[in-house]
Amino acid sequence: MVTDGRARPGPRDRHHEQSLRRRGAEHSEAEIAEVVRTLAVLLQAGAPPLTAWRHLAESGSSDAAEVLAGVEQGRPLTDAIRTRGGTWGAVAAAWGIAATVGAPLGEALRAIAAALDQAGEIRGEVSVALAEPAGTARLMLWLPLGGLLLGTALGFDTVTMLLTQPAGWICLASGLGLLLTARAWTRSLVRRATPAADIPGIRAELLVVALTGGTAIPRARALVEAETVADGDPATAEETVERVLRLSAAAGVPAVELLRAEADRARRAARTEGRTGAARLSSRLLLPLGACTLPAFMLLGVAPLILSVLSTTPLPFA
Repeated sequence: MVTDGRARPGPRDRHHEQSLRRRGAEHSEAEIAEVVRTLAVLLQAGAPPLTAWRHLAESGSSDAAEVLAGVEQGRPLTDAIRTRGGTWGAVAAAWGIAATVGAPLGEALRAIAAALDQAGEIRGEVSVALAEPAGTARLMLWLPLGGLLLGTALGFDTVTMLLTQPAGWICLASGLGLLLTARAWTRSLVRRATPAADIPGIRAELLVVALTGGTAIPRARALVEAETVADGDPATAEETVERVLRLSAAAGVPAVELLRAEADRARRAARTEGRTGAARLSSRLLLPLGACTLPAFMLLGVAPLILSVLSTTPLPFA
């Protein structure tokens, strides 16, 4: 069936598109930035867009090959880029805006590649900082099992006690419940400390692309608003852009330079926020450890051992 001159994608096409999004999201910002930077060089050297993508595909870039495959299926080039998923959405937004307003495409892509590099560095630094406290917390979740195995190794029938006695059932159910709670709590704390999968300052970068094409500020903002790119809280990002544009108008300073400075500031703030969150995580992970993991250790490791001793020790008056 054909509508508006284009064939509607069937189930197989939709499945293929979803798999492309997943694969694109798995690529790091550094890998995507390298592809985008190479594209910028080819375009600034005078290569037509499709030729530049073809050169990349022939050099072994799977992303470029998938984009070309999308174009051959009848998709516009910008849509073919966007279907790669993940941070390719920001590249597609910059490409579409630059093509619309006539901005230098190579220069726009260089700016996006630099933003991707910095976003990748931020995510890498925070991931390294999070690795130690998160790994320690996951290791501590095995502490109750270690206590249970220790009791068995010492010759106490702790497993039988947990599985056959009413008091053991209570200890087992309570201990497992506490462990599951600790696991969910720990994951929630780590997830909140992990930086969001967005590019700090990307809204300001896209507005710079639109303005360098010579378009008016209201149209430039409308073009950026039409693009769905993640940049933290949208309301906060829009308020920041509005403040920068008011300052530009009041001071008579070119908005482009102020917006670039704002994008740099947003990335510095994201780096600081990520490091601070990682530092706070170490102390916050003590909460599930003290409230859930250690009581679970007592219930699964210590209590069965005591019950086993009591069950095998004759009472004095017996």
